[in-house]
Amino acid sequence: MDVSYFHQPDLLAALPEVPPDTIVSRTVLENERVKLILFGFAPGQELSEHTASMPAILHFLRGEAGLTLGADEQTARPGTVVYMPPRLPHSVRAQTEVVMLLLMLKDA
Repeated sequence: MDVSYFHQPDLLAALPEVPPDTIVSRTVLENERVKLILFGFAPGQELSEHTASMPAILHFLRGEAGLTLGADEQTARPGTVVYMPPRLPHSVRAQTEVVMLLLMLKDA
């Protein structure tokens, strides 16, 4: 049986060290159904408000961040998971060094 899957035993190893005053990202998987991007934020860095054309999931692996989701302000800590429908305005502000996994869910 031919099984196609993705296995990453140490996801955090895919992200290089985060230099001060930067955001780094690495695409760890992309296919016709999903795109996984690992982000590292230095303290104080921000992804300004934007929208996405597809549903997305944020999973915070390390650090603390402020989130804007539509008109709501939230806090993200390790273990926080956020589902966002398409076109929801959102932003991320790192309060400490943050590592976050973004899953973009594509239509098949």
